[in-house]
Amino acid sequence: MPAHEGYDAVIVGGGHNGLVAAAYLARAGRSVLVLERLGNTGGAAVSTRPFAGVDARLSRYSYLVSLLPRKIVRDLSLDFRVRGRTISSYTPVERDGRPTGLLVGGGERRTREAFARLTGSDREYEAWQRFYGMTGRVAQRVFPTLIEPLPARDELRGRIDDEDAWRMLFEEPIGTAVEEYFADDLVRGVVLTDALIGTFADAHDPSLRQNRCFLYHVIGGGTGAWDVPVGGMGALTDAIAAAARNAGAVIATGHEVLRIETDGEAAEVTYRTVDGEGVVAARHVLVNASPQELAHLTGDEPPTPAEGAQLKVNMLLKRLPRLRDASVDPREAFSGTFHIAEGYEQLARAHAQAASGELPTAPPSEIYCHSLTDPSILGQDLVEQGYQTLTLFGLHTPARLFERDNDSVREELLKSTLAQLDAHLAEPLADCLATDADGRPCIEAKTPLDLERDLRLPGGNIFHRDLAFPYAQEGTGRWGVETRHANVLLCGAGAVRGGGVSGVPGHNAAMAVLEDKAQV
Repeated sequence: MPAHEGYDAVIVGGGHNGLVAAAYLARAGRSVLVLERLGNTGGAAVSTRPFAGVDARLSRYSYLVSLLPRKIVRDLSLDFRVRGRTISSYTPVERDGRPTGLLVGGGERRTREAFARLTGSDREYEAWQRFYGMTGRVAQRVFPTLIEPLPARDELRGRIDDEDAWRMLFEEPIGTAVEEYFADDLVRGVVLTDALIGTFADAHDPSLRQNRCFLYHVIGGGTGAWDVPVGGMGALTDAIAAAARNAGAVIATGHEVLRIETDGEAAEVTYRTVDGEGVVAARHVLVNASPQELAHLTGDEPPTPAEGAQLKVNMLLKRLPRLRDASVDPREAFSGTFHIAEGYEQLARAHAQAASGELPTAPPSEIYCHSLTDPSILGQDLVEQGYQTLTLFGLHTPARLFERDNDSVREELLKSTLAQLDAHLAEPLADCLATDADGRPCIEAKTPLDLERDLRLPGGNIFHRDLAFPYAQEGTGRWGVETRHANVLLCGAGAVRGGGVSGVPGHNAAMAVLEDKAQV
């Protein structure tokens, strides 16, 4: 329960962004209370043991780290590390009647040879180098701005200082650039996937939501690298929670916030526990929840409903499966991002089918194996026996497809998704699955509706709503966290420069509070 009746800041939601805000504010000497509905902190950035009697602690909902600024880790003295992946990706395909694929990583020479073996020349590799050289330069200029006050559109354009890059990433559908640079269907598909993670859009969608998704996936850390959190994603949120507590923040789990009442200068937050309701006063309220939930709490008009579009699958294997493409070691193929049914035309076909209300006949997805890079998430006995985790992220499966019967559609989609993977394996994946203490296969799947139920993600959208370009727009405020209530801030993924495991909205909301001279 809260230690006293009034706080400088009450934070609604103990996800990683709320905890970042709590740690910054507490370290600055503010009194801070975090109210979390669930019995644990972390939100979607948690590690759990989902399989009965099995010592495997998996990152259950969010998997890799790219957008977390090192400055936040340093500022909060977080006991947290990541490990890079030597292999970026592997994409299997059958060509001329034989299994082959594209392995990206393991050094420049090896990657060049892989492109040449797949496509017959150096053209696609050289285009790859040019394209990602361009995105790398953009990343170096854009990433540092994420924890600064929002730049104006023209200011960000000037910082990028590359009109071709600006046009391709910010003004034209990303499909145009992909088709300009690359000719091979498989290579085009590998590039496009970064625009579709959790985002239901075609390569040429005029809304450019796919461009915004692509941008956030290639700017992380100024390099675009996606790293493995040592100890799992829960290690990060546990470290942030510890930093907040050590700085004096009070974290109360099992406290569901019901409403926020404010006059812009002072607020009251009503919450519910198993023992009844309570009220706590606050000078600032930071909401680490979706814009829809913010509107519900404040009584404001809710924004346009969000919709998620992904299937999440967690697995534990007794061993990695052998590949039909015998030239690639499964330990390399699965350590990076393993693309399945993600050719350019396959992605377009899957989107068109889903947009018409049908499940894709060849569902696209991507997989990676956390335990190859960081075996610490497995018990020592599992490591010694060669067990491995697999995490699958399916694309182009919008929430609307599950509304008629979530359970049966989930089962149907999981079956067809794994069939796409099996087509590239030399043995069925089912033969490699571990079993739990009750003899059940170690596999769980989550649809957008499951994520909405479990985590209150609106429509199962992992970003809470469509991502926004990282510059000032009408109504965004100085930090991109402001709301129409002067002392209520949005510090979740739905803030401008939200989405992903980054801590950026939490940092920015804390900076907005610390700048508020009227509330000092």
